[in-house]
Amino acid sequence: MTAKYFRYLLEFKRPSGTSRGVLHEKETFIFEVEENGKKGTGECAIFRGLSFDDRPDYEEKLQWLCDNISQDDQYLKEQLMEFPSIWFGYEQAILNLKHGGNLYFPSEFTEGKASIMINGLIWMGDIHYMEEQIREKLQLGFHCIKLKIGVDWKSEHRILQELRSKFSKDELELRVDANGGFSREEAEIVLQQLADLHIHSIEQPIKAGNWDAMALLCAGTPTPIALDEELIGITDPFEKKKLLESIKPQYIILKPALAGGFSGSDEWISLAEEQNIGWWITSALESNIGLNAIAQYTYTKKNPMPQGLGTGSLFVNNFESNLELRNELLWFKI
Repeated sequence: MTAKYFRYLLEFKRPSGTSRGVLHEKETFIFEVEENGKKGTGECAIFRGLSFDDRPDYEEKLQWLCDNISQDDQYLKEQLMEFPSIWFGYEQAILNLKHGGNLYFPSEFTEGKASIMINGLIWMGDIHYMEEQIREKLQLGFHCIKLKIGVDWKSEHRILQELRSKFSKDELELRVDANGGFSREEAEIVLQQLADLHIHSIEQPIKAGNWDAMALLCAGTPTPIALDEELIGITDPFEKKKLLESIKPQYIILKPALAGGFSGSDEWISLAEEQNIGWWITSALESNIGLNAIAQYTYTKKNPMPQGLGTGSLFVNNFESNLELRNELLWFKI
């Protein structure tokens, strides 16, 4: 077996606002394997400034994987433990080599017989831009919308109030993602304000790494709390279990590129379910290559909640895709 990779810059159609500033482009790496005339493709979807493996030796490790591609699978996994996005790309490429075409996890989804319900994501921006996105999502028929908050809470709170005045919790599920934007004191107030509006959940109300403070919030919160950034960099199964037992969140959010690929996500899911912690899967600005693989994986997990899968429509220079959004349902075109 041989392997190679290349760097690729995805360009946003419109600069996208996040808690880490405004993004104009997204760097990623495409990883390819070949054996007996067959090819497999995956995406090592590093997220600069967020990924655990955002390190100076990233490409050096990618080249190491290419040079050692014929080594035992378990050995490679151990060597790539601190490079979850590279392991994620490797898993995809090997699965694609096995199944061919654009397949990673063959199922009724990839046969075009079943779909995945997703939430509509509202990007940060001024209030008019956020309202414009919300109108668009509602017109498309979304019943679950996720808003990024934590930059201008006063304006964001007003948007949520207006939405809830027009749509009951049974008509529209609202999720929010703070990306660690609040202090613990602020979070306690915000959690009650969200509860008053029947908000489904809030992701990462305070910065990751404050286990004790997060545990206290989760223990008494009137609004369910979901851990997101908190999971990044936790690779050992015992540490994963310790985190969940210590914080006892209501939900965890799994981004395979950040969580150690599909096998790492499986570990999190298994541990969460043992402790009656809910979960769902989201993408993390992958190209259509990684997004396609994540969608196929997500379908196999049979989680009925709306999942956080983007549609690949953010970039001007994305790869071709079999994924198609029809209203709030993600389908695989055959």
